[in-house]
Amino acid sequence: MAISREVLTAFGIEPEYIDIWGKVHATPDPVARAILRTLGVDPVEGAVEKRRAAEWARPLDATLVVREDADSIRLRVPVSRAGASVKFEFEWENGAIEHHWFWLPELREMERASFEGREFVAKRVPLAQLRLGYHRIRALWVKEPDLELFCESRFIVCPRRALAPERRMAGVALSLYGLRSNRNWGCGDFTDLDAVIEALEPAGVEFIALNPLHAIPNRQPYNTSPYLPQCSLYRNFIYLDVERAAASVGHPAASPADPREPEALRAAEFVEYERVAALKLGALRQIFENFGGSPEFQKFISEEGALLDDFAVYCALDAEMHRRDAQVWLWKDWPEEYRDARSPAVEQFAKEHERDVLFYKFLQWQIDVQLAQVQEHALARGMRVGLYHDLALATDRWGADLWANGRFYARGCRVGSPPDDFSPKGQDWSFPPPNREAHREDGYGLFTQLIRKTARHGGALRIDHVMRFFRLWWIPDEFAATDGAYVLDYAADLMGILALESVRGGFLVIGEDLGTVTGEVRAALSQNEILSYRVLWFERHPDGSYKKPGEYPERAAATTSTHDLPTLAGFFKFRDIEARRAAGLIDEAGYQQQMEERRREIERLKQALREAGFENDALGFLLSTPCRLAIVNQEDLTGETEQQNLPGSTWQHPNWRRKMKVAVENFGQLAPRLRELIGRSGRERAAS
Repeated sequence: MAISREVLTAFGIEPEYIDIWGKVHATPDPVARAILRTLGVDPVEGAVEKRRAAEWARPLDATLVVREDADSIRLRVPVSRAGASVKFEFEWENGAIEHHWFWLPELREMERASFEGREFVAKRVPLAQLRLGYHRIRALWVKEPDLELFCESRFIVCPRRALAPERRMAGVALSLYGLRSNRNWGCGDFTDLDAVIEALEPAGVEFIALNPLHAIPNRQPYNTSPYLPQCSLYRNFIYLDVERAAASVGHPAASPADPREPEALRAAEFVEYERVAALKLGALRQIFENFGGSPEFQKFISEEGALLDDFAVYCALDAEMHRRDAQVWLWKDWPEEYRDARSPAVEQFAKEHERDVLFYKFLQWQIDVQLAQVQEHALARGMRVGLYHDLALATDRWGADLWANGRFYARGCRVGSPPDDFSPKGQDWSFPPPNREAHREDGYGLFTQLIRKTARHGGALRIDHVMRFFRLWWIPDEFAATDGAYVLDYAADLMGILALESVRGGFLVIGEDLGTVTGEVRAALSQNEILSYRVLWFERHPDGSYKKPGEYPERAAATTSTHDLPTLAGFFKFRDIEARRAAGLIDEAGYQQQMEERRREIERLKQALREAGFENDALGFLLSTPCRLAIVNQEDLTGETEQQNLPGSTWQHPNWRRKMKVAVENFGQLAPRLRELIGRSGRERAAS
């Protein structure tokens, strides 16, 4: 018997979706059944009734997320208690408590329901003036002279929209790991980033857009993508300036184990993650062993709490397990007693390796200190936004996030995307989707921390695949990427919290809305002041012609390209197509077809540039759009032909390892051209 639309809808599974060509696809019954099993649902008759009964038996949802202008909340009570008096306690996040009393018969009835002979009624409880923040709400029966607590929920009050840009601004995007300098240890670091700010700010640059800085394993070739972190909550120590760390704690020097290695790594063609990581870890361990602690370090540890504890223990365990067996890299291969972050064995390990655990906390503290200094430098130099961070969609299924917080992920499915013209067979990203019910039950605590920590020490946050807040393409483990379904999340809740964090943290939000994105999603992003993400290559009319600058939306961030797409120079020289052939991703027939299509695309782009008055000037074209933010890729400033990542490849291509042609000491040479481009576009900074 086929699963009904009612069952699918009740559990957040979309009964059908429309692909990019406008074709409607119904969710296959076997796929729906597999997803329901992942959700712990038996799709037999009565599943919806059981879910509704459980909801009505709960007076308030586990978490209530409202906007600041909300005028009421919904209270569900048994009809037998509908004549009683109720006291509501609002415990604001600052500890203050506000009391409100209601006689239920006076409250407007919203709905009634009956389950197995029990009747319930939903009442509209009016709200007084609200305060932004994370609060608690309690409801108590009034039984003079006593009070009986009968429900408690987290109560989150959010602004109507996120922080909006005050004016049109321009920035430069770069891959931090790829920065060259005459002083770093083989990959870009935070001091290099300071130098970039010093060089480019005079050109009118208001922000530096970075790759995700999440913690990754730093192992080649499979574990270097900043978009597949082992931990989304903490950052990669590889970006630390070791000498700066030494100076910050009064260490006299930070000597590499092999004095020749930093120079060799600087001279290497590509970033050598494993060698750089090993070199820096050794020197940072020296610094730590000579560090006696400080009040600032203790404060950082205290404020980070259990999340940092878990990550540091994971890192220490990971290092120890690999020391015991060089072939062990994944926690699924650890002895069974260590695979559960809450096991007695893990607790005992943390006690016995307390110093090692503290070392990994020290690394995160130093990252936080150095990144804060960079952002302070950017703002002090006059940048309006400063650092623009990037939140990856994925997290490694065998990384720290899943080890420590597995209950927030759905097991039995993985995330991907349906077929489109970019990937005719769909995409399988091989990481588990979020468990929306677990996040709501938790009061969205982990989600809040994810946004807050990623945006910290920055003035903008890009959300990779922002459609995640609305729906994700779930692929059951036994199926191919073509056989999936869209599963909804609690978008209104997530968007509200994102807006709250944006306003409180003082950062803009950009939502990467490429792919199969519905009009409703883009409308919701606009209403929440989440900037759309517009890439030059994709801004086309149905006939394939490029849109004119004036046709770009105002509430958007426009960019020439992304890490997965060709650079401007590479586009015109067919370098991405050549790279796909060299990597064995296309055969000769596919190569010839793509080359022919590219020639047509080049002519279309040249025509669009000419008609807009920007002959051979794609950067000027992009900067002239009305989009609030315009992002110039560093590769396009320096004429790089190779892109950072070639989708579909791993060992066949040096993904995420490419160094920039121009060293940071010479970035000042880029400023005059950039100043001219920004000035002509009307994005220059007003005189203070």
